[in-house]
Amino acid sequence: MSVANLCHRLQSQVSARTAAGFAEVLRRLGAPLQVAVAGRIKSGKSTLVNALIGRRVAPTDIGECTRLVTRFQYGTVDRVEIVFTDGRKQVLPFASDGMIPAELGVDITTVSHIEAYLTNAVLQGMTVIDTPGLGSLDAASVSRTEQLLGAAKHRKEEDDEGSDELDDTSRNAVAGAEAVLYVVTQGVRADDQQALAAFTAATASREAGPVNAIAVLNKADTIAPESVEGSGGDVWKAATILSEKQASTLKPRVADVLPVIGLIAESAESGGFTSADAEALRQLADLDDDILQTMLISADIFTSWECDVPSGTRLRLLEKLDLFGISHAVEAIRKEPELTAGSLRRSLLDASGLEAVRQRLSIVFAARADGIKAAAALASVTALAHSSGDPAERQRVHDAIEVLLAKPEAHQLRLLEALTLVASGAVDMPEDLSEEVLRVGSNADIGAQLGKPGAPRPELAAHALERAGWWRSFASFGATPAQSRVAHVVHRAYFLIWQQVRES
Repeated sequence: MSVANLCHRLQSQVSARTAAGFAEVLRRLGAPLQVAVAGRIKSGKSTLVNALIGRRVAPTDIGECTRLVTRFQYGTVDRVEIVFTDGRKQVLPFASDGMIPAELGVDITTVSHIEAYLTNAVLQGMTVIDTPGLGSLDAASVSRTEQLLGAAKHRKEEDDEGSDELDDTSRNAVAGAEAVLYVVTQGVRADDQQALAAFTAATASREAGPVNAIAVLNKADTIAPESVEGSGGDVWKAATILSEKQASTLKPRVADVLPVIGLIAESAESGGFTSADAEALRQLADLDDDILQTMLISADIFTSWECDVPSGTRLRLLEKLDLFGISHAVEAIRKEPELTAGSLRRSLLDASGLEAVRQRLSIVFAARADGIKAAAALASVTALAHSSGDPAERQRVHDAIEVLLAKPEAHQLRLLEALTLVASGAVDMPEDLSEEVLRVGSNADIGAQLGKPGAPRPELAAHALERAGWWRSFASFGATPAQSRVAHVVHRAYFLIWQQVRES
């Protein structure tokens, strides 16, 4: 990769401290994309993390671990590492239930974060980072999250010229996640928008945008459909409408907002839903419909009503599926009485919305992981050079980056840079042109990039060539210098799309 080559080449031309930072950048380039799952306290982040990983490992009840940043990554041996602020590490086994131990047995004020290694196929392509909730009363927890998201102010460098260890500024420059999955519930609050605005991919120079951030509306089953106009009394329709409204509020900070029911997704995907649960749901399906509908009015009525299904069993179902999941499962059984436990689990998984979230993660993050990591790496390299205190070193790195970005193979980096500039408002563009830049840069599918999903290839090719010509003219005659820089990148993006469509 060209960015990796740049780091290798510059390591011998910079100070030992900056070279150490470049070594960390190189390590990150070779590692899976790091996606932080962030949001307010009690938004269901850890439940969603478990669903994404497909294993119930992240604690969901308030405890020591939920106050710490936890990085879930691939490993050949399952283990937990406590990383202390002084660099020490302590290895722990997972608890007997397969989760990170609820109590770590250490003073957590001395803990930096937790590393959890799992032999898990999902984590071979993506490191998932669970964060403490923003808005928590625990200031230390919020600080850890803010530091990960880049919101915390970089502390001033200490005068340790002789050290080749990473200083705080440099460490922060290479420690942040490269992408964020932001979890909201029914109401988007001002601090949600502030957290997204503060999120940075590796450094404060790369803000959250449609390239590296998507949001999910979690706990979609708790939305009262009568409160959402146009829902027709349907919970999922209400959640979809609300998600679209939230997307318009949060854009361009996020590529999209998708509804999801994290609790059902976790139970169905992580092995929490068992054949015994399926059998209990069959018993509920046999109840008189009037009785069952009365029981499903509230959790209290559901667990206290006298019926053949033991109260403890109903409580277990409630903890795994909540009332919406139970209702969905019963309806599925009544429609198809011979439904197996495995098919019922898949039906619940479909109802959770998790697959749509995974597909969006794949489109927004996975398909362009190398580009996102490279862009974050360049931001880190720039920050490391700026923090070196050596003007000559700073200039040397700057010149090397400019040479790299001028190369044709660096187009994807230029497009990500242009997208970030427009999304953050750093380059002011007319609204229709901003939307076009965001569309071209935010999608992996050619039809979606061109705003013509499903169109035949000749039409796509003609449109791409026409827009390439328009943006080239705009760059030369109608744009400000900053707009022209973006316009040249968009022109080339359209030209490359035209070539791709014509040759396929």
